[in-house]
Amino acid sequence: MHHTVLQHLESLRRSGVREWKPIAAAAIPSLAVAAEEPPRASPSAAVVSQAGGLFSTEETSAMPKRAPHPSAARCQEFRPLDVPAGERPARLAELQARVATCTRCQELARTRTQTVFGVGNPSARLMFIGEAPGADEDRLGEPFVGKAGQLLNDIIKACRLKRDDVYICNILRCRPPGNRLPSLHEAENCREFLDGQIAIVNPEYIVCWGSCAARNLLGAEEAISKLRGKFYSYGRAKVLCTFHPSYLLRNPAAKKDVWEDMKYLFRDMGVDLTARS
Repeated sequence: MHHTVLQHLESLRRSGVREWKPIAAAAIPSLAVAAEEPPRASPSAAVVSQAGGLFSTEETSAMPKRAPHPSAARCQEFRPLDVPAGERPARLAELQARVATCTRCQELARTRTQTVFGVGNPSARLMFIGEAPGADEDRLGEPFVGKAGQLLNDIIKACRLKRDDVYICNILRCRPPGNRLPSLHEAENCREFLDGQIAIVNPEYIVCWGSCAARNLLGAEEAISKLRGKFYSYGRAKVLCTFHPSYLLRNPAAKKDVWEDMKYLFRDMGVDLTARS
């Protein structure tokens, strides 16, 4: 449309028009109708829906129409590695050494203090995946150690576990400047390392904390509030999506929703969190 307007203005100039009066928006009914008409579902949205992710009107209205998220096709194709439990720490350490020298994302490699790989039990049944390191994580080299991490620790404790009982990592292993969201390109560059961690640890369950983790792991474009309360699949793992702890810091009322999600998760794991210990 922008190109068409420029062409029209150029034709007016060539015709000798040097000035014109502004026209009220109401005088252009075709534009007014277009603005009020609800967006049509694109073919790409239907494809992603079949893969397990759904587009929400709120999210897609701000995004250009594009092909399904690259993660959508990986959900069923992913296969974990058959690594003996005793060899998993060494395999993770080898992968971590590769991450430490990674420069695929030049901006992140230039601005990071250090890479933030992952921590926890190399043979955990449960893996937590967040978004990206923040300032505290970048400084200390460990995921979820800031205020959101402290809240995550409280959630883990309420679930009758210790932090070392689970495995914790992020979509990215470098802090984006200003704590911005990871770009699709950055997430794709880091995907080999994320899949490597999942493949080595081979968890039975994965929790995606927040929409960024859900979108980049599963290709799910629906709002996190719509993704809650059900399991998705990534290889052999059952995946649950819930609000990120940083969201809970801004919206404490959502803590009850996360607690319901944890009860749902642990009930499937064979643990009743409502029973007295």
